[in-house]
Amino acid sequence: MPVVSTPFAVEPVLARTVGGTGPGLLLAHGAGGSVALNYGPVLDGLGAGHTVVGIDYPGTGRTPRAAGPLSVDFLADQLVAAADAEGLERFALAGFSLGGPVAIRAAARHPERVSALILTATFAYRDARLDLAAKLWNDLYQAGDAVRLSEFLTLVAFGAETLEATPESHLRLAIDGLAELIPAGTPEHVDLVRSVDVRGDLASITAPTLVISTTADPLVSPHLHEELARKIPGARLARIATGHLPFAERPAEWLALMTGLLAEHAA
Repeated sequence: MPVVSTPFAVEPVLARTVGGTGPGLLLAHGAGGSVALNYGPVLDGLGAGHTVVGIDYPGTGRTPRAAGPLSVDFLADQLVAAADAEGLERFALAGFSLGGPVAIRAAARHPERVSALILTATFAYRDARLDLAAKLWNDLYQAGDAVRLSEFLTLVAFGAETLEATPESHLRLAIDGLAELIPAGTPEHVDLVRSVDVRGDLASITAPTLVISTTADPLVSPHLHEELARKIPGARLARIATGHLPFAERPAEWLALMTGLLAEHAA
């Protein structure tokens, strides 16, 4: 899918990914990720039946770093603004990890425009485990130790089964490669993980919702996924036996769950 950049007044230029044909689908990515990093393995599959639009948050992908803190309101508004720019009056929303609160806020603000909501490996607020992980994430970034940060992120991102099955030499290459991809916007992203709280939005969600729980997730505890499914009216819960990164461990299964819901509720 092509990537284009669209300016927004005062704020950094947010790089936009646009591709595919059909009903609209907005993508919200996770902290330290980007549309390409978090959805890359499933973008073609999603674009086969939908016009896919996603933005890279400030300080990641091709988007410049913000001058100050990020807010969930800003990211939700910019995601919807990207839909407006692409002429999408109605759309489904998919949020992965930190993208979940972003998608929830957008769905709560624009119920008449949202045809479906898909939430993967995500949360409405951080629990103590996620808060500690985000703090360590930022501390290691601030210390300038990219390799040790990459080791930490590998530990909290992948399920134990995947780590055990990966040859040590391959794992080392992956860690070294990840160390070169740590984005400049990391501090703002992880600060938002620690501060965001969209629990007040959950009861107002009217879109058909699928919560996808990554059951071997070392970063975002499955009880946070399940709480979303309980508190969003009518939400369904599906489980994938994977760590925090279904696009890396089980992309075909993740894609099938998403496209299954989208087929039921085409915008």
